[in-house]
Amino acid sequence: MAKAKVVLAYSGGLDTSCCIQWLKETHDLDVITLVCDLGQEAEDLDVIKAKALKIGAIESLVADVREEFVNEFLSKAIAANAMYENKYPLLSALSRPVIAKKLVQVAHQYGAEYVAHGCTGKGNDQVRFEVGVHALDPDIKVLAPVREWELHTRPEEIAFAESHGIPVDATRKSPYSIDDNLWGRAIECGVLEDAWQEPPADVYKMTNGIGETPSEPQYVTISFENGLPSAIEGKPMSFLSIIEELNLIAGTHGVGRIDIIENRLVGLKSREIYEVPAATVLIEAHKAIEDMCLDAALLHQKLEMEHKWAELVYNGLWYSQLKEALDAFNAVSQKGLSGQIKMRFHAGSCVVVGRKSTNALYSQSLATYGDGDTFDRDSAKGFIDLWGLSTKTWAQIHKDEVTKKVDAPDTSPVTKTTHVTVMDTAAKASDDDTKEYACAL
Repeated sequence: MAKAKVVLAYSGGLDTSCCIQWLKETHDLDVITLVCDLGQEAEDLDVIKAKALKIGAIESLVADVREEFVNEFLSKAIAANAMYENKYPLLSALSRPVIAKKLVQVAHQYGAEYVAHGCTGKGNDQVRFEVGVHALDPDIKVLAPVREWELHTRPEEIAFAESHGIPVDATRKSPYSIDDNLWGRAIECGVLEDAWQEPPADVYKMTNGIGETPSEPQYVTISFENGLPSAIEGKPMSFLSIIEELNLIAGTHGVGRIDIIENRLVGLKSREIYEVPAATVLIEAHKAIEDMCLDAALLHQKLEMEHKWAELVYNGLWYSQLKEALDAFNAVSQKGLSGQIKMRFHAGSCVVVGRKSTNALYSQSLATYGDGDTFDRDSAKGFIDLWGLSTKTWAQIHKDEVTKKVDAPDTSPVTKTTHVTVMDTAAKASDDDTKEYACAL
């Protein structure tokens, strides 16, 4: 009788390598491993594939999902200006629904009853994988070996691996837990768990420290078409290529380092270090093109909904109805959102210094205080009268109450003014050159 099958989300690291053997021993399952290429820094994918087969997988698959990740997932993140807690671009949370989708597809292809992941019991990713999988196939069973087994410490895992002939050399090289893809890197554990400890230089791989950045600023123009980046310096490029290029440019200038205390879905706070060069730049530039082109009412409403979008995705609800509805709203807002944004990179910062669009609602002739002003000041009086009509009417009806507010004793601190004479010693001034200043004390 054939064994039941499980599709394991595989990275080639210690945890998921041990998962292969554990699933075989504990559940008597045939294991199919799946590596999703999301542009992460990793061993050669063919090496990872061979490693899984050597450990005991019956099949080892590698899926290049970079284009899908960019075009179907990161495109929606850009439209939503996705920033969890208004602090950092979503990273792992954006990749998990891609992997969940592929797990279900492979399970259907191979007739597997189970899928499995290597997440611990105290992180967010376990939620993202399991909720995502069940949103796509509510009948499939999900196994979480790291949450279930008795290997509670890293040394215990290493001992298990060594006893089963699983290679562990690479797992001993870094004291950090790292998750990365082409959108950036997330780093935690080790000395970073001490919230008072400044991150050591070796945690960073994509960005230069300030002392290593170029002494001169660099200017880069990013073009957008219908809300998505389409060119750098006028050269048309794919969204994927633009991300890769901006990771290099922004990383060279030290842009994209984030050090925060983050509120996890499971109820605890964690100290997280992120490197997100291209994500930082593209969201900043995208906000700038929206400022130029979107109506104020739409822009303000969208700002409220962006927070909810990021929260839903962070919490593993990529495939929820509300998230889908917010995507539809965002898609409408991106129509005709085209133009160019000029960014200045220097010493760890990226700043918008120029913007233009043929669809801009910004009008210099309306905004200017100089020659060419076309703003009709005569309409201001009537506008103010109507805008404040309800406030004025209320004040007329409640005149006694308003009078009490105006005539109430002033209890604010009294500010006294004294005069201080300051000698301009730098210019070796005489008494006639002294300057008198009024200082509030």
